[in-house]
Amino acid sequence: MAESASLLFNPRTYDPQHFDPETRRLLRATVDWFEERGKRRLIEDYRSRAWLGDFLAFSAKQGLFATFLTPASAAGNEDQRWDTARIAALNEIFGFYGLDYWYAWQVTILGLGPVWQSENAEARARAAELLAQGEVFAFGLSEKSHGADIYSTDMLLEPTGDGGFLASGSKYYIGNGNAAGLVSVFGRRTDVEGPDGYVFFAADSRHDAYHLVKNVVDSSKFVSEFRLTDYPVAPADILHTGRAAFDAALNTVNVGKFNLCTASIGICEHAMYEAVTHASNRILYGRPVTAFPHVRRELTDAYVRLVGMKLFSDRAVDYFRSAGPDDRRYLLFNPMTKMKVTTEGEKVIDLMWDVIAAKGFEKDNYFAQAAIEIRGLPKLEGTVHVNLALILKFMRNHLLAPVDYPAVPSRLDAADDDFLFRQGPARGLGAVRFHDWRPAFDAYAEVANVARFREQADALCTFVETAAPDEEQSRDLDLLLAVGQLFALVVHGQLILEQARLTGLDEDLLDELFAVLVRDFSAHAVELHGKDSATEAQQDWALGAVRRPVVDAERSARIWERVAELSGAYEMAE
Repeated sequence: MAESASLLFNPRTYDPQHFDPETRRLLRATVDWFEERGKRRLIEDYRSRAWLGDFLAFSAKQGLFATFLTPASAAGNEDQRWDTARIAALNEIFGFYGLDYWYAWQVTILGLGPVWQSENAEARARAAELLAQGEVFAFGLSEKSHGADIYSTDMLLEPTGDGGFLASGSKYYIGNGNAAGLVSVFGRRTDVEGPDGYVFFAADSRHDAYHLVKNVVDSSKFVSEFRLTDYPVAPADILHTGRAAFDAALNTVNVGKFNLCTASIGICEHAMYEAVTHASNRILYGRPVTAFPHVRRELTDAYVRLVGMKLFSDRAVDYFRSAGPDDRRYLLFNPMTKMKVTTEGEKVIDLMWDVIAAKGFEKDNYFAQAAIEIRGLPKLEGTVHVNLALILKFMRNHLLAPVDYPAVPSRLDAADDDFLFRQGPARGLGAVRFHDWRPAFDAYAEVANVARFREQADALCTFVETAAPDEEQSRDLDLLLAVGQLFALVVHGQLILEQARLTGLDEDLLDELFAVLVRDFSAHAVELHGKDSATEAQQDWALGAVRRPVVDAERSARIWERVAELSGAYEMAE
């Protein structure tokens, strides 16, 4: 098979031999279930907003969720573990076939987060049994008035005097809230002020005191509003209290929202097969659409951006799996996957949509739903702005104060990622340290656009040392976000290069990808130059950081040939 196709998920040839036999069986069975269902049924279910009952029945029969989402500490058999590498692989498959399927799985992961972090053995055993029965889970954190501002929760727990509570209040934007066997709900006690009053507890959506209000979106995804009215919370239902409940909320987000990146990759891959195939067979003015230079450029840019998304996300998995109390680098790579990879996904879809134009609206194509669903992923955990602000907390230490760490290998081993459920207090981000980012670039110093981008990365270090925002500017989030985009590009490039070295990626492809990143860095530098509060020194720096990519027409032509090979490489059966 051509390298271009082998870098993308293709159901026709998919055989994840790097996983153990049961993981391979379940991944392949999932692909086969969707393929047998067919494109027409898949699209019709999406358009009719049908609940995912058939899919969940398949999952229950196969033991899919139970196998992938039960950590070894609660496992009922040797195949059950929490393995971020195979979870990422399943995210990609679900994204490829439809975000509705991914969403039911994703919010189950979030609902399980507070349970698997809990020391409540009875609740953990109950969750494992519910998974074995094929149930889904929900994460009751957000509220209509406060969003995910957990400091301001209005879910109130009144003590009953026997160690339990009566819970009353509502939650909003709660996936699977219509069907969850267990809902992890965040609230606060009425008799304790401040963070010591926080409580995470387990609720059942089938209880008489649990009132389902509505689905707040027009979709197969059931993004519910629900209300509890004097819901009885027994001691056996309490997952966390006090500050530990607060930490469980944030640490669950660290585990669960990582899944956004690989879902966006799956969406883009399916859409790319459709877009390239259509463009290659569309004749305008007597020649294929793909004969036009601007079309080749747009599809090539989309392809290399998608490859970059995959390289970054695959490498980020390794840091999640190798994390520990003394290695918290994943706390930077997590908002990067939530923000940078997902916004790259939007760019990939937009580039292809500019090529296929009206075809992207047609109801019989996957692309029409891809163009809608790709928008949600950067917004499902706060916003791009929230994640950029978080990324900025790591900038100085990452760029200027590296420390030695043992090399992190590719982590495709069948291990249980138990640290993710004992992350500890969700604070101290400013103290997180990183390995030196420069060797990843040094390893590809001979690749023209990697070298060109390295100039920009070095320039950003100079900016941080000599022209960083002062105390007053640090309150100007508009300015800071432009700086955050520049830093995010450096981190993005670093992990791409690390994964390229581990996988032996072709240097032509890497060169073409970094030509795109050079343009992106220059565009964000120009944006910083135009900010109202940018100082003269910052303006001068910004213009000085603008670079032109190294152009190589023959290299670009070779990469285009790989893109063209995607035409007809996969089409879902009707």
